[in-house]
Amino acid sequence: MKLLFVCVGNTCRSQMAEAIAMSLGHVAISAGTHPGESVNPNAIRVLEEIGIDCSKQFPKNVDDITSEGHDKIISMGCGVECPNLPIDADWGLEDPHGKSLETYRTTRDRIMKFVKELVQKGTDA
Repeated sequence: MKLLFVCVGNTCRSQMAEAIAMSLGHVAISAGTHPGESVNPNAIRVLEEIGIDCSKQFPKNVDDITSEGHDKIISMGCGVECPNLPIDADWGLEDPHGKSLETYRTTRDRIMKFVKELVQKGTDA
């Protein structure tokens, strides 16, 4: 599957989703409406805990990404901040930025579950 994950800052949730999807063998990219400077160190850390390296990823602006050609476009929960994209689903994930490492782990685990479900649904179609 080719997946696009969008959020506001593109430093935590969507970066984790991109890395997790790629680790499962899918083509994935992420972008944000107001991208930060770099991937959040806690997002990198909690992914490293499960053997996924996203240290070479970087925030991208959604305006620089084409929405065409993706099997699914997923919002992380950016609400009114999300651009006018053909969003297939909004996962409604709270932004872990500024919260505890445990919150990052919970977010990572929810994203892993959602990506696996998304991919399973895609292969069942």
